[in-house]
Amino acid sequence: MRLDEYFEDLEPDEEAERRRLAQEKSYAITDHLEDFERKFDDALSGDTLVGSTAPSIFVGRSNYPDIPVGLLSPVGDEDEAAEYVTDGNWYRQGYAIDDVLQRRTGLLNSSKRANVDSPGIASRLAPSVQDVWDGFVGVQREVAIADRPVDLEIGLDGKPDLGLDSGTDVATPRGPRANARSADLTENPHVPRAVKKTLEDDDWQAQGAMTYLYRRGFDVYEINSILSAGALGEAAQRRLVPTRWSITAVDDTVGQFLRGRIRNAPSIDEVQVWENEYMGNRYWVLLAPGNWEFELVEMKAPGSIWNPDPSGEIWMASASEGYEGRSSYVEETAGAYYAARLGVLEYLESIGRQAKCLVLREVSDDYWAPVGVWQVRESVRNAFDGEYGVAETFHGAVKAVTTQLPVSHQRLRRKSELAAGVQSNLSAFGTGGGGG
Repeated sequence: MRLDEYFEDLEPDEEAERRRLAQEKSYAITDHLEDFERKFDDALSGDTLVGSTAPSIFVGRSNYPDIPVGLLSPVGDEDEAAEYVTDGNWYRQGYAIDDVLQRRTGLLNSSKRANVDSPGIASRLAPSVQDVWDGFVGVQREVAIADRPVDLEIGLDGKPDLGLDSGTDVATPRGPRANARSADLTENPHVPRAVKKTLEDDDWQAQGAMTYLYRRGFDVYEINSILSAGALGEAAQRRLVPTRWSITAVDDTVGQFLRGRIRNAPSIDEVQVWENEYMGNRYWVLLAPGNWEFELVEMKAPGSIWNPDPSGEIWMASASEGYEGRSSYVEETAGAYYAARLGVLEYLESIGRQAKCLVLREVSDDYWAPVGVWQVRESVRNAFDGEYGVAETFHGAVKAVTTQLPVSHQRLRRKSELAAGVQSNLSAFGTGGGGG
């Protein structure tokens, strides 16, 4: 499909209606928390949350290395516990921002503090994380490695702290929190054979174990939870990993594996433009013939998350890598970089091709609350569904897409290495081009 026709076929932007709905939904969070409080009182027996079901875990990073470790469990909706797990199903079900916040406000984070290397903060004689299969940290690990929600009982110290932690650009928001005294399993969790294999091999480095699980069909969400619980890596190196860090670590590790898979693959033979829009974020993915290169450019509108000044200008950030990948962590675009790169690499690996890739992320002021980097990952993953536009050159594609962006072509070129480089190397970006 020609690029001009592709633009015409894109659905019109119903910005005003989405903003109105977002404004209404933002006030509904108080109602969700009040509903949680009622359900919590009904579920509590003395100071024990009985009949609880934990689908996932959370590992914090405050006061590292003595960090909060938590079991996340829905209150009053235990039969639907799997629906509370952050994964690609949220995208497939069309969750809006308020749907995510509703899930998070219904999820109790029962937590204790533990040392990243040992569950006994005060004792050097306490067993290391790799040996712990009882107590709160042991139960947390059982939940993390299981392939379905786990039934348990949680002893609590006092009432939960109601409120919503708005989350970060990487991790999802968190709802009510309570101090946990104890946690006990009321069933034997089912652990997949592949996970048992990684647990039993004390000499397997974490990167290799992550790649093994991914190749066995585990998605990054599941691998992230296992890594976070200190259940991957060489025995002496295993430790609890804050959730925010583990999300990016898994995206990066799997991305490096996929980059290796396409490293000797033939190039695509045309310039392609893909588009997707979700939760007030619009993504343009431009693929051009040539060896692997990648860049993410983010444009965040005034009044949106991370650019709250409604009278300011579009805030821009970028990060990139060449054929050999990166040697340092991405600071400016953080976890979004690794999540977007993963989505692109999965697509290229699935078609057995490599390409130069520019991802443009436009964040509108409809993105009124952060929901986590999963929406970046799933938006880019799903951008490759349906049709795409074809341009004669990468330079032409960038100019055409810029007409749909809130920044000028000149400003984009000042921020984007790939967009700026087309002038001096047009031949490498044309239809049928190759090389580096």
